[in-house]
Amino acid sequence: MSTPAAGHRPGATPEEVWAAQRPAWPAWRRDPGWRRVVVCAAHPDDEVLGVGGTMALLAAAGVDLVHVAVTDGEASHPGNPVLGPADLAAARERESGAALAALGVAPVDAVRLRLPDSGVAEHEAGLTDALAPVLAGADLVLTTWTGDGHPDHEAVGRATVAAAGALGVPVAQYPVWAWHWSHPGDPRLPWDRARAVALPPGVRDAKRAAVACFTTQVHPLGPDPAVLPPEFLAHADRDHEVLW
Repeated sequence: MSTPAAGHRPGATPEEVWAAQRPAWPAWRRDPGWRRVVVCAAHPDDEVLGVGGTMALLAAAGVDLVHVAVTDGEASHPGNPVLGPADLAAARERESGAALAALGVAPVDAVRLRLPDSGVAEHEAGLTDALAPVLAGADLVLTTWTGDGHPDHEAVGRATVAAAGALGVPVAQYPVWAWHWSHPGDPRLPWDRARAVALPPGVRDAKRAAVACFTTQVHPLGPDPAVLPPEFLAHADRDHEVLW
């Protein structure tokens, strides 16, 4: 997540509303034959917020995970007097490593493409090409949703779908922002493709610990408020995740 104060959007749907109106989505099923899954994230933390529990479950089942961070998330605090872009990128890389360890998926094969945060769409064709060798031979790729409401998330989703499609690799997309700006029954979301990944209590606890590792995002940084405030983080603290 790398848009300042993303969680403070006016008119956001509280998690209590989602919890009260949760549909009975079909369960997502892991293919027991999967051996390698690639997880693409626009920014360090997207993968944990969206599919941290799913990653933990896959790793526990013996699946090899590849984590692709398309940007370093250096634009989450523009003009911040505490951390400049280079220091912020380094901090977010460390946070990502700690979060993956908290999920029990470290060590993990990590690919950092270092495209400009908040400018991925301008490099979408090159991103598609860069993803091709990473996705080759994968059994599945998880990526940010092409309709998530953040231009970086959407560009990563489109590039992943294009690269995976050319290789015949199945894709499942995960929403991050959508829980904040949409609402139950919102026709802009592909509910017909939604599948729920149930998170056992231990996995949910591990995800909560992993999210807490992103200190630059979940706490104020100097004069800047937390990019991910509690009302946003509540969406990531469910007993399930959703893929489509």
